[in-house]
Amino acid sequence: VQLQASGGGMVQAGGSLRLSCAASEGTFNGYSMGWFRQAPGKEREFVAAIGWSMRTTYYADSVRGRFAISRDNAENTVYLQMFSLKPEDTAVYYCAAGFPITSTITTATGYRYWGQGTLVTVSS
Repeated sequence: VQLQASGGGMVQAGGSLRLSCAASEGTFNGYSMGWFRQAPGKEREFVAAIGWSMRTTYYADSVRGRFAISRDNAENTVYLQMFSLKPEDTAVYYCAAGFPITSTITTATGYRYWGQGTLVTVSS
């Protein structure tokens, strides 16, 4: 599966952005999908994840209530809607696909395929 992330950009604090991740090759059939981010000088961290059936979603504490993950399986696309953005949300955002078990769904090791990343910059 080849993943293509898009939608990043520069926004002022309090603003919103919607990231998209589409399959340029292959499909998302059966995969759980996740979003991770990496800020300059920091390790990659989990942001949000959604199961194939869309019945389960997971969020990092730092984004819960502000971000919403969703997916359109027919379009092989996963979205990350980000509201009330803060400067500390500035990072390169990566989408990922895989078959993580419950204990690994919030870890990078739970995912097999990764997109190239899209930069989100939030100014104060």
